[in-house]
Amino acid sequence: MKAIGLIIVILTGALLLYATQDFPSWGDPASPASTHIATYHLTKAFEETSVPNVVTAVLADYRGFDTMFETGVIFCAGLGCFVLLRLFRNRDEDSYYRHVATGVTLHIKSGKIPDASSEFERIDTLWTPYDLIVKAVCRILAPFVQLFGLYVIAHGHHSPGGGFQGGVILGASVILIAISHDMRTAIGRVSEKTIHILMAVGVLLYSGIGALCILLGRNFLDYAGLSSILFTNEIEARSLGILGVEVGVGITVMAVMISIYNNLSSDGRQDEGL
Repeated sequence: MKAIGLIIVILTGALLLYATQDFPSWGDPASPASTHIATYHLTKAFEETSVPNVVTAVLADYRGFDTMFETGVIFCAGLGCFVLLRLFRNRDEDSYYRHVATGVTLHIKSGKIPDASSEFERIDTLWTPYDLIVKAVCRILAPFVQLFGLYVIAHGHHSPGGGFQGGVILGASVILIAISHDMRTAIGRVSEKTIHILMAVGVLLYSGIGALCILLGRNFLDYAGLSSILFTNEIEARSLGILGVEVGVGITVMAVMISIYNNLSSDGRQDEGL
């Protein structure tokens, strides 16, 4: 089987390399992209979408189908990691708890849990490091990271940013809590169920906006059709439609990042982490 797989890879690679002969030369000013496509987007993007950032206009409007399927691929990646890695059987091991005030660690036999109290916090192993400064700084820093992530999504019309970048920043803020504290703390703030719902909500928001355009008598993802319900002109409607789909992308990217991290760093158990 390995030999057959190697042969398939070699043949496919050779075919792809052979096909590159039909590509335009690097930087060819006479290539189709240079003669009419790029010129049209650069000169008409702001006029037609009211979006100063041409990259955002191309990704979310002119090339909206491609970006929607990219978001779908990210969703499938998160779903695939969940299906392949997630384990639901309980870990039959002893538990460890640290007394917050003194730092003394208690070794609790399986099945025995100390009285629920804020004086104790569950830790993963006896040697789990405890650093008050790291925890405090990350806990204070996380909301500012999230605020910046929202800014990147909302300001993608005017500067580098958008749903992919902002979603990564939002996901990193939750992962920061998981690394500085523990995974239980992070999951306590954003549960596994919430994460998986958000993974689907982002994709549904993107495709839902496209379907709404059809119901309003336009083509799929033709945001100009939203003008009738947004009470604005078609150009501004395209700008607001782009913002809507960027929010959907950001939600999916954030949720998938958190889900993949939780499963990879805990061997699918989501009870310890790094």
